[in-house]
Amino acid sequence: MHHEKALPDKMTAVVAYGPKNYQLEKKSVPTIGADEILIKVSACGICGSDVHAYHGAPSYWGDENMEPWMLAPVTPGHEFFGSVVKLGSRAGDKYGTAVGDKIIAEQIIPCGNCLYCNEGLYHLCEVHTMYGFQREAAEGAMAEYMKFGSKSRVHKLPDSITLAQGAAVEPLACAIHAVQLGSIEWNDVVVIAGSGPIGLFMIQLAALKKPSKVIAVDLNDMRLDAAMHYGADLVINPTREDCIQRVKDETGGYGCSIYIEASGSPAGVVQGLKMLRKHGRFVEFSVFGSDTTVDWSIIGEKKELTIYGGHISPSTYPIAIELLEKGLVSTDRIVTHQFKLEEFHEALAQAEKIDESIKVLLIP
Repeated sequence: MHHEKALPDKMTAVVAYGPKNYQLEKKSVPTIGADEILIKVSACGICGSDVHAYHGAPSYWGDENMEPWMLAPVTPGHEFFGSVVKLGSRAGDKYGTAVGDKIIAEQIIPCGNCLYCNEGLYHLCEVHTMYGFQREAAEGAMAEYMKFGSKSRVHKLPDSITLAQGAAVEPLACAIHAVQLGSIEWNDVVVIAGSGPIGLFMIQLAALKKPSKVIAVDLNDMRLDAAMHYGADLVINPTREDCIQRVKDETGGYGCSIYIEASGSPAGVVQGLKMLRKHGRFVEFSVFGSDTTVDWSIIGEKKELTIYGGHISPSTYPIAIELLEKGLVSTDRIVTHQFKLEEFHEALAQAEKIDESIKVLLIP
């Protein structure tokens, strides 16, 4: 039985004030209410969205067309796990956890009472917050300590979990949702566009389904090497060959039956629609920085495609934790760099160097 230890009054944390204005500060350790949990952060992954937010993307900071999503000042970080150091009076029973346990909260904090929450679609909650983007409601994990609020979705982790695995649960849970939407069968040919962290998890997951072929497409050879390591049967670099023609050549001219878009590149959408065979399935998961244009008649008149949109990770955290615990999914080639919290500027810069890094962790 672990007992609560005396906690410091102050902690080190990254605080985002605005684009490119992120500072390391001493701030108060969060205080918790009856239904809340305080964790000591073990690791925090840097997501592509963290890099975009740092550089001032309007989807986070707003512009004349949209409200800001980030409410500064706020501590960023939504890929995290940690160990319980303090429990509110009702939190132990509510979450089935005790001081000393390794735990994780999902990145979304749903309201629990909107149309979507009431239909079981909590990941699409109308009035949700996300850890690491909105002050007070949801301070993130680029800090020594972090509070899980009363509406958090909390999961226990095995004691054996490594820093890399714990920080990977969030992106892996997202990848699981996208792969589930594709409904992969043994005779499918699956193309995964984009071999970033989530794409590399998708490749491992697709390979676990044992389809006819798993094909990875990316512009970066280091990432394609990782894709081969993780079970891709074929990797294609579109800067060197016509990937649409190559996929058709590999499939008797028909094209792939499932295309999972994880690149965030508008060209990846057009490529996928052209590469799919008739009656194929297109899963859109990535986030785009600009619009894409395509002849929409491909979807209906020409091919009768099914298009699925995937958003984050509904009910997939427990699956992610189990797959990591069983060793069925690996982080060995995905987590490439670790930095101390104090080195967060270097960590963000490293995360942008996609030729030499895939996933960067901060270790408070």
